[in-house]
Amino acid sequence: MPKLFVNEIQPQMQVDETFRIADRQLRANRQGNLYLLMQLQDRSGVISGMRWNADEKLAERFTKGSYVRVQGASQLHNGVLQLIINQCVAVEESSIDPADFDSGNRVDVDQLWTRMSELIESISNETIKAIARAFYQDPQIEQGMRIAPAGIKTHHAYPGGLLEHVISLMELADRVSSHYAVLDRDIMLCGAMLHDIGKLEELLFDGELSYSDAGQLLGHLVQGVQMLDAKVAELTKQGLSMDMPIVLRLQHVIVSHHGYLEHGSPKVPMTLEAIAFHYLDEMDAKLNAALAMIQSDRTRDPWTTYNPTLGRKIFKPT
Repeated sequence: MPKLFVNEIQPQMQVDETFRIADRQLRANRQGNLYLLMQLQDRSGVISGMRWNADEKLAERFTKGSYVRVQGASQLHNGVLQLIINQCVAVEESSIDPADFDSGNRVDVDQLWTRMSELIESISNETIKAIARAFYQDPQIEQGMRIAPAGIKTHHAYPGGLLEHVISLMELADRVSSHYAVLDRDIMLCGAMLHDIGKLEELLFDGELSYSDAGQLLGHLVQGVQMLDAKVAELTKQGLSMDMPIVLRLQHVIVSHHGYLEHGSPKVPMTLEAIAFHYLDEMDAKLNAALAMIQSDRTRDPWTTYNPTLGRKIFKPT
């Protein structure tokens, strides 16, 4: 029997299929009864599955990253498709086909990585170019950038998503800087390249997505500045003269790019480049999240379901 993928599930279907557990939580309903909430994943997407009358013993059998065969029925709840699980059994990884769960070449990382080099070489400021080259030529940075997502759920949440997001922003920075001549193009380009570099240390993405302890305690904005400082120190030891006021402006782009204190930025944007970059980053992230909503919505309604992160529904173009 052909595999039933997540994006093929419709309301009121009987489902008997194997999925990977992207996340799982033991929760209590209003009456205090426990149920197991699992995020079930394959290469096509993710769907929530609920197993009622659960307990801690049951929850311990199903860990993140493991595989489970579920039997149940799909239903729409508040416009969101979910599975009500009647039975679930752990499945050995050796018995599954990895191709069913690998998202595949969603992002052409080779092309994006080459494009990053081209954009770096177009930088004229020697301090900024040296910093950008130092990150680009770091094998650990390259390895991480080629597989890292930009986030766990919010936007670009797939392998290579961080690199895709970064190149998109570098291209936007290039175009916006040509329109607003007052902006420093080199700071905009390098700021785009490094704004989320801390996510390589904030996130654990070699397997299932989660946060590192340092990521939980510090966050990628602080970690990004730490990584930049470390590269500047390395270049200084090599005898290169660093323009520290320029470095300070790059640091500010990183720490302020969330835009608001309540959104996690230690500082609000206070330079022209930081102000411009915050809105570019917001636009790229929000458009990616909205497009993902449209692509994952399988109802015939011209509107997607309400998304609490975006705080709205999205109209689906025909």
